[in-house]
Amino acid sequence: MRNDECKILIILKSGWSQTFQKVGDQWTQTTNRVARKCTAEQLLSHILPLLAEGQTRATIKVVKND
Repeated sequence: MRNDECKILIILKSGWSQTFQKVGDQWTQTTNRVARKCTAEQLLSHILPLLAEGQTRATIKVVKND
């Protein structure tokens, strides 16, 4: 699966969520309030700390686009 064929979901235990999706050559970050463009480095800066702590605060999912 290529990175433009999936979405990355980050769901915190508090219910707050973010979705990252690659559109064209850019990543888009969507939260409950706003959608904005982001870089691959920004995407990693959201995911890596959660993975380093063992995902105790969040669930990270990768799902295929509809």
